[in-house]
Amino acid sequence: MAADQLEPGKIYTREQVRAVMGGSTQGGIIPSNASKSILIYSDEKSGAKYGYHDGWLAEEDALGPVFEYTAAGSTGDQKLTGNNKSVLVHRAAGRSLHLFTAVGTVPGTNTKTHRYVGPMTLDEEEPFTVRVATAAEHFGRKLIVFRMRPAGEIVREEQDVIPPAESTTATLVPADATSIAMIPTERSKTKSSRRSGSLTTTLQRREAELTEHYEDFLAHHAHEFGRFQIRAKGTTSTLLTDIYDRTSHLLHEAKGSTSREAIREAIGQLMDYRRHIDPPNPSLAILLPNRPNDDLVDLIDSVGIHLIYRDGDGYVGFPVNS
Repeated sequence: MAADQLEPGKIYTREQVRAVMGGSTQGGIIPSNASKSILIYSDEKSGAKYGYHDGWLAEEDALGPVFEYTAAGSTGDQKLTGNNKSVLVHRAAGRSLHLFTAVGTVPGTNTKTHRYVGPMTLDEEEPFTVRVATAAEHFGRKLIVFRMRPAGEIVREEQDVIPPAESTTATLVPADATSIAMIPTERSKTKSSRRSGSLTTTLQRREAELTEHYEDFLAHHAHEFGRFQIRAKGTTSTLLTDIYDRTSHLLHEAKGSTSREAIREAIGQLMDYRRHIDPPNPSLAILLPNRPNDDLVDLIDSVGIHLIYRDGDGYVGFPVNS
């Protein structure tokens, strides 16, 4: 069985795909041992019922286009287990990903048809992101959103692009939208991606550990906190801030490193997010695992941002004096 028998842009039924690739005809994520592949079926109408929207981001980065696909699991928080885990570790397991989007039905029947987009692969630096469902009946559910990139010839149709936001929204969601448990371990990566991504993963874990410890610290001091999930007007991507301390009206950006690059990035992120927060004009703070050098302390102070860093079980700079 070979994927080259499928033509990107052509429409197939699931039975026709199974005849070529093997696997089941049910579900959105279908591993196939026969073809060492994973079939990904995206259905915008079906997903909308559960409060999420899959598709191409209109905004491309330096590496090209990204297709966002929400993981399996229609109730409760989604987890990186079962078929979801098989997607995450597809490269290490030697499996290819193949993406299909729902387009309609066979005339005169209820049999769904799907356009073959083409071969895909997870983004190595950010294979997934975690969002919170904001639809009323599903509010608060943690959703795992895989970030897939083309791995060969693909056909990208305009109808598969996520519609841009009609207005800017900033929704306060639970602070535990992401956690250290959601960060992939080194064992989920191939040797080549370990070499290029190990530093990124280490910093992600440091940031997650710092954030979770600081959340416990805030809770101990009876502070209420969360995060903002932001969609800006005219864009298709979704932003998720770090901790927003409601008690102090203070928006944080946490970093796992005290490097100049990390602090410059934190400053830019805070300036970007602040415009969308309601109530408006929150104070800003950079949260770090330890004190940076004097020049970076001066940089942070020069732009009117507070510095908070860990010192044992406490934090220097807390509480913030506005």
